[in-house]
Amino acid sequence: MTVVLRSINVGLPRTIDTAAEDRWTTGMFKTPVTGSVQLGPANLAGDGQADLENHGGPDKAVNVYCAEHYPFWEAELGIGPLLPGAFGENFTLTGLLEPGACIGDIWQVGTARLQVSQPRQPCWKLARRWQREDLAFRVQQSGRTGWYLRVLVPGAVQAGDHVELVERPHPPWTIATANEVMHQRRDDRAAAAALAACPALATGWRRKLACRAGGAGPEDTARRLTGPNG
Repeated sequence: MTVVLRSINVGLPRTIDTAAEDRWTTGMFKTPVTGSVQLGPANLAGDGQADLENHGGPDKAVNVYCAEHYPFWEAELGIGPLLPGAFGENFTLTGLLEPGACIGDIWQVGTARLQVSQPRQPCWKLARRWQREDLAFRVQQSGRTGWYLRVLVPGAVQAGDHVELVERPHPPWTIATANEVMHQRRDDRAAAAALAACPALATGWRRKLACRAGGAGPEDTARRLTGPNG
């Protein structure tokens, strides 16, 4: 199936301060842009992250989500229609899901060359964005997480570009499998060690999995998933 960049979505951090909720700052609100967009080593032109400790950086330069997941969430949440960027993603793709993308895959998109680095780990800001306290947990458990890209060669991209697979160095490690190891097989130290050894996996994931493989046990994810929503 042809993989197409359906939409490019950007947005700078904004602070939300209403009587109904605590003040919070987020880069979750992304809107589609048209025409050619420059993609640099760390992000797209016009895009930004509020929490630079947990978002952005070389291993998480571009957040990818699958348009095919939106009908599922519309039905699950009773909202919609969901538009590109609704889950805070930069690239909304069609034609590729988590079982079909692998850690280390190298893509050509426009004049940019990109590499799949890790699954997305949804956080509480996604839940607050849609006023569903358990949404981050539900996204994580569903496997419909999306993933991140690192930028190997900066360039220009635009909606409608085809995503061309250039190289697949680690075919066993699909995004779906990596999600399973991280979230469903949390006590499987052998699987953690094997995934941690994948050189194309993002540094943060490799560190967490290596600690787990060494006997440290699974991480506490409550703060990431619920934050002040919990």
